[in-house]
Amino acid sequence: MSLSTSHSPSPSSPPARATAAADPGRRGPGTVRPPRASRLRATVAERLVRHALAGLPLRVSLAGTEQLGLGGPLMDIRDPATFFRRIGDDGLIGFGESYMAGEWDSPDLVGVLTVLADHVATLIPPSLQRLRGLWAPRRPAGQLGTQEGARDNISHHYDLSNELFALFLDDTLSYSAALFRGFPAEHALLPAAQHRKIDRLLDLAGVGPGTALLEIGTGWGELAIRAAARGARVLSVTLSGEQQELARRRIRDAGCEDRVEVRLCDYRDVDGEYDAIVSVEMIEAVGAEFWPVYFRTLDRRLAPGGKIALQAITMPDDRMRAARKTYTWIQKYIFPGGLLPSVEAVEEVTAAHTALRIERRDDFGTHYAETLRLWRERFTERAADVDALGFDATFRRMWTFYLAYSEAGFRSGYLHVQQMLLTRQEPAR
Repeated sequence: MSLSTSHSPSPSSPPARATAAADPGRRGPGTVRPPRASRLRATVAERLVRHALAGLPLRVSLAGTEQLGLGGPLMDIRDPATFFRRIGDDGLIGFGESYMAGEWDSPDLVGVLTVLADHVATLIPPSLQRLRGLWAPRRPAGQLGTQEGARDNISHHYDLSNELFALFLDDTLSYSAALFRGFPAEHALLPAAQHRKIDRLLDLAGVGPGTALLEIGTGWGELAIRAAARGARVLSVTLSGEQQELARRRIRDAGCEDRVEVRLCDYRDVDGEYDAIVSVEMIEAVGAEFWPVYFRTLDRRLAPGGKIALQAITMPDDRMRAARKTYTWIQKYIFPGGLLPSVEAVEEVTAAHTALRIERRDDFGTHYAETLRLWRERFTERAADVDALGFDATFRRMWTFYLAYSEAGFRSGYLHVQQMLLTRQEPAR
């Protein structure tokens, strides 16, 4: 029996906690501040960006008076002077802010961003890339994944509004890559594709009757419901009060309350041992400084003979290392404190700090591109409903850019999503 049709949040019955729509301070960034770059920085940025755009398969229009590029998706830069100043001020953060401010646009935003993602390693000359540390903005100390910082980082995104997420997700409220049978996908296929993804992860971890399961990162409870339906006993932990409240309600409505506990708890504070541990796209929020702590925690909590199944977005190792100390647009506006790991980083951290090893991994990044397309299209279709929740036009452009930017990463092959099986490598006797 499907569990996906009766657990979505209802606008008429909001959670007890105040959502972003009721809190003007959490509705979004408001008006993007004007750029402050000096004339020199703006001039240097303009020369670099013009040179880069001229060699890309794009059609770049500068205020309708000048064309750059080799042909391809249209990038319409309506206010070139401010566009270049923003990039001179804050690099790629300025690039995203310029879109938020409406200074550039495109009828094929994903197409433009996919071209840029395809050429990300060569957009900046190697000599200037080596000087990255001198000009790239630094991440604020408050975004570190300490226990206090992690609570704030998670709240920034996941406590926006349950109703907002419900507008573009499917009825399972699964906010991670789905697994489709084929392409192109349709929104009506999302619930089955999300269940297929969850079931494959639970199979990987060997979850069945009597399994003591730890889930790190609750989401809105669909995985816990699926695991409980298999007869597992589930402890699911989250740092989002909004998610905890709605997940508990969905679990109760599904008749699983006696088998699932949803606890507002940092992963570092979990106790006990578990036959299986699952975590879906949560490691991205941990922060590189705390990857050793994260994996040591998994190692300690895993019972002998147990299995860990992780779903993680990954990026190339060289790009991960280059971005490790850089403050990005995604970190500023969407996921504070986050960093996508590489497969190599996971292997290195687990080998250095735990007895865990990757036994198997499956990549399905093209499925994430389709998932994001469906979310983005639904978000766009429901713009009036987003407005009704109290989110302004700048917020809508910010989220449109975020969803398109993410989709482009997977379409270009720059980003991947993996399901990984980790098991404990016992010392030789």
